[in-house]
Amino acid sequence: MIIRLETPADYAKVENLTREAFWNVYRPGCTEHYVLNQYRSNPDFIPELDFVMEEDGCIIGHIMFSKAELILPDGTRKPSWTFGPICIHPDYKRKGYGLKLLEYALGKARERGVGFLCMEGNIDFYKHAGFDRACKLNIHYHSEPADAEVPYFLAQELIPGWLKDNGIVEATYCPPKGYFVADERPDAFEAYEATFPSKVKDFVPGQLPQFCQSCGMPLTRKEDCGTNADGSVNYDYCQYCCQGGKFLQECTMDEMIEHCARFVDEVNKNMPVPMTREQYVQMMRGFFPMLKRWRI
Repeated sequence: MIIRLETPADYAKVENLTREAFWNVYRPGCTEHYVLNQYRSNPDFIPELDFVMEEDGCIIGHIMFSKAELILPDGTRKPSWTFGPICIHPDYKRKGYGLKLLEYALGKARERGVGFLCMEGNIDFYKHAGFDRACKLNIHYHSEPADAEVPYFLAQELIPGWLKDNGIVEATYCPPKGYFVADERPDAFEAYEATFPSKVKDFVPGQLPQFCQSCGMPLTRKEDCGTNADGSVNYDYCQYCCQGGKFLQECTMDEMIEHCARFVDEVNKNMPVPMTREQYVQMMRGFFPMLKRWRI
């Protein structure tokens, strides 16, 4: 087993590997391979920390790093870092390869002066490489309340004392814009995806919660979803927002929020603490700007 820097000759193999590794894991289908394809030309990409893992001459793993930012309470922006996607071929998962690749890459990052990392992931895996919940370091996730303990938002000081040495007592992290490229360029992503062999998207146990990217309705099965122009399932939007590839309501984000606020009693059936209509509206005003329909 060897770990080395990725080369242009590896690009197609690595993107295919990434697609195979992430397909239907966190959501129906995946976009990580397109993020990787586009990120190599992004100024935040760090080519010196872009590694592949080989076994018997075949690429079985990959990891890349990116520049990022932390935003202090006064609005000051401080440079930071993140990484991902990281992937291992499905045939080699749960055999220790992922942790070996990650620990090697973290060591190289530390050598290059990377002092602090934020990322989204499963703590049951990443704790073995030194990560813990970012809230313990007073680092908040951009889409969650500042006092929330976000279980998937993790961080680590690669260089002990880096936060203190850089005057960071509290900060908020937002993933680099490059990670949202598939949402911002849906037509380009679909054209890119069409160059790969067809695979079936589906809801499977263990995925991250999926929400309609127009109204925020939870999507847990195909029957919840809308349809594309060709009649296929649209996994981004619910059946009440999108049919035949078109939105059923032509409205602004504020109008959609007012529409959804009518269903607060239905929402409260699944809430541990009921919300007032005003509280529900306030929550949606924080959540809706991150949905695809309103972010584009």
